Amino acid sequence: IKNQPIEINLKEFKEIYKEAGGSSLISLEVGGTKYLVLIHEIKKHPLTGELVHVDFYQPILTEEVEATIPLVFEGESLAVKELGGTLVREIQEVEVKALPQNLPHEIKVNIETIKTFEDEILIKDLEVPKDVKIQKSPDEIVVNIVPPQKVEEELEKPIEEKVEEVEKAEEKEGEEKEEPKEEEKETKKS
Repeated sequence: IKNQPIEINLKEFKEIYKEAGGSSLISLEVGGTKYLVLIHEIKKHPLTGELVHVDFYQPILTEEVEATIPLVFEGESLAVKELGGTLVREIQEVEVKALPQNLPHEIKVNIETIKTFEDEILIKDLEVPKDVKIQKSPDEIVVNIVPPQKVEEELEKPIEEKVEEVEKAEEKEGEEKEEPKEEEKETKKS
């Protein structure tokens, strides 16, 4: 299909986009002909956030395409619930490669498998259809849990160092401000 401007019903599009997302094929009818397309790009108004432009892309169904797929985190980790840890989502979405009709709408991540602070979910642990290839290192961390004491210790240490640096910087600024004043006095006397 050649590049052409079309007008779409905003309300209908929002409903379709909510269901399909940016990675699922949707049927688009133009001039009485239906085409299977992907949503390529969405532009929103900078102040209102309303949709102002949508680019559709008609892929070749026999060639793999790359798409960004959101991760949906489900469940509750025992390390958070019972041990008071903090859930850290290292990755929110992943790039995948697949035939257009095989692209998943989302990838679910079950965090209930994280029961201790040593447990983590890696890219290789994600459940994706066999014909979908994730374009990241299999050993990259997706999500883990940080113990509460560790977070507090890490936060306290840098803050103390920064306070000392600020105090030293303030002392230096005070000395620098005094010096020009003395020079100004000598210049005025001459």
